[in-house]
Amino acid sequence: MSKPSPKRPPNPTLRWVLMLAGVILVFGGVFAIKAFFAKQTNTFFDNMPQPAVAVSSHVAKTQRWTEDGEAVGTFVAINGTDITTEAGGVIRSIEFEPGQQVSAGTVLVRLNTANEQATLNALETSAKLASVQAQRWQQLGKDKLVSLDDVQQRVAAAASARAQVEAQRALIAQKTIRAPFAGVLGLRKVNLGQYVAPGAPMVSLQQLDPIYLDFSLPEQQAGKVVAGTAVRASVDALPGNTFDGRITAVESQVDPNTRNFKAQATFQNPQGVLRPGSFAKVGFALGGERDVLVIPQTAVSFNPYGNAVYVISKTARKPGEKDMQGKELTGDKFIVTQRFIKTGATRGDLVAVTEGLKAGERVVTSGLLKLRNDAEVTINDAIQPSADANPAPENR
Repeated sequence: MSKPSPKRPPNPTLRWVLMLAGVILVFGGVFAIKAFFAKQTNTFFDNMPQPAVAVSSHVAKTQRWTEDGEAVGTFVAINGTDITTEAGGVIRSIEFEPGQQVSAGTVLVRLNTANEQATLNALETSAKLASVQAQRWQQLGKDKLVSLDDVQQRVAAAASARAQVEAQRALIAQKTIRAPFAGVLGLRKVNLGQYVAPGAPMVSLQQLDPIYLDFSLPEQQAGKVVAGTAVRASVDALPGNTFDGRITAVESQVDPNTRNFKAQATFQNPQGVLRPGSFAKVGFALGGERDVLVIPQTAVSFNPYGNAVYVISKTARKPGEKDMQGKELTGDKFIVTQRFIKTGATRGDLVAVTEGLKAGERVVTSGLLKLRNDAEVTINDAIQPSADANPAPENR
């Protein structure tokens, strides 16, 4: 009888290897199946036809523009100040009305001068006495009864007394506040019986006719803007109205911080409708005409890294190209290509293109946010954004 073969002892290492191989096989299969379906999904979406975007368009055209300049400025009174007093005192009378038109020298406010007037009376009496004594001593000096030094002291004392009188009269005059120039008064800032200190404002006074307009321009226009250039201005407070003036002064230096220089124009303002501090839009002609390529401003994507437009071009479809429903498409299609441009001056709804676009090219004017490079579009120009060099929106 043969002996049974002895049992082999279990091999734990082999078991772990087989178990690990099985786990790798199972999970590897799962991940492989998942990657296959993900690839198929991505392939489907990558090749899925995109619906055409409806846009409006505009053809870039050349127009003849005069070389104009534009700026913003602020109206400034030729003469404007807060009326104050050189000497403090209590207000005895207010002789103006807020908003009143006054001429130069008009009395506005009188301060109490009772004490000063009494002092003046005393000084005048002393001055008269000193004058009489000086005359008497001069006569005595002629008769050689007093010394010449005594006579000169009496004459000097009389002159000093008269000077004190004039100083007191000047002090009293300072307490009668008058308009230093013709203009329009503002709102009253003091009350009857109120004590006002020297320098305290009582009412503003502005000379409105004529009036200045101060504005800044870039240094590139320093040689083009000269005194005598005609300008026109408009203010938001008076819509539809423009005012004509002329540049009367140009700053002799350029601000190193802003690289701008200031100019000042003068406007006639007989009705006083232009007020100091008002914001104004300024336009002026620099002379000459030139041809510029223009498109609507709505066609431009203004970005910090550069301005761009979407240019429309026509191309043939690929054979067998289908839409989202699987229907085969025929005929040409319109696609858009993003192109960076350089823009120049603006006029109304239009902007000049100095580089990156040619006359006759068609650009997208609406629906830009829905576009991407090489996207297909359909053109519907039934409704167009405004593209007028001189727009006049309706008041509603």
